[in-house]
Amino acid sequence: MKNQNSCQNNKIEAFSFGEPVPMLDRAEILDYLQSTIYNQKYYNPPLDLCGLAKSYRAASHHASAIQVKKNILLSTCLLDSRLSKTELSKFVLDYLVFGNAYFELTKNPFGEVIKISAPKAKYVRKGVENGKFFYVPQGILNEYEFQPHLVFHLFEPDVNQDVYGIPEYLAAMQSAWLNESATLFRRKYYLNGAHAGFILYMSDPAHNQEDINNLREQLKGAKGPGNFKNLFMYSANGKKDGVQVIPLADVAAKDEFLNIKNVSRDDVLAAHRVPPQLMGIIPNNTGGFGDVAKAAEVFFINEIQPLQERLLELNEWLGETVITFKDYELLKEKDSNSNAHRTNVGQTV
Repeated sequence: MKNQNSCQNNKIEAFSFGEPVPMLDRAEILDYLQSTIYNQKYYNPPLDLCGLAKSYRAASHHASAIQVKKNILLSTCLLDSRLSKTELSKFVLDYLVFGNAYFELTKNPFGEVIKISAPKAKYVRKGVENGKFFYVPQGILNEYEFQPHLVFHLFEPDVNQDVYGIPEYLAAMQSAWLNESATLFRRKYYLNGAHAGFILYMSDPAHNQEDINNLREQLKGAKGPGNFKNLFMYSANGKKDGVQVIPLADVAAKDEFLNIKNVSRDDVLAAHRVPPQLMGIIPNNTGGFGDVAKAAEVFFINEIQPLQERLLELNEWLGETVITFKDYELLKEKDSNSNAHRTNVGQTV
């Protein structure tokens, strides 16, 4: 309940996660990406961070793509004793979800940094005065002001303002919400009993009432455990269309559901630029997705290495080396295999 109150107190009316609207609807598109000053102390974020946090788990592929980036990045990090793996994981997750991430420094009486922690970006606000940041977990009644110039802010640049960052996947959120809506609709469809199977239409006069009653009881008893049963009916003088099974379920609706799920999934993956084979997606074609090792190599070079470069900004800001990186295991293995191959070729020659 406390987090919900915080969401309400800091809600940005210009951007809504409720009613779907096009990105270029009316002139508000020029307003919703502008940070407003709140209480003359700090800037409000241009997006509803509570909505971004809820949308993080709206679609499985959206959350999985973020987790893949985070896990691969963390697997290459070498840290100073002042920064734990847990705090770095929180920092990276905030950066990928919100486009903003923060490190708070703790210093001893001699001015030396002894600990680096990552406050939740969802509740951090950038102050109007240079170097000031505020932590607002439960609204303005419990706001906390950080020590000046002890908070490092890493953000994904935006084209409309330079106070806060904007997540790069924002263009795919409509597809992620559509994916969630399709799944929820399907669940409600089954829960409310609207998935009637078929109508058994009998026009054959060869059956007597007792046979019809027996058939009705057999159909009623086909529910529950072992419901995939076979029914036998004998009609001595029956005609070709004397007994017909008329399905009620709309086959086109089933196909449309699969199309929505697949298309919205592809939109989300395109926004995150994560190869599908790294996320456990089963290919629909017989050829598959190709070599997973090559896909991981390209993905690491194009997506993870730029994230490593962004993390190195902490070293520049602090003036000390806190984060370094080791080689990615797949690339290391590839280099080892290449060297072994060259050695074998040389020996053969």
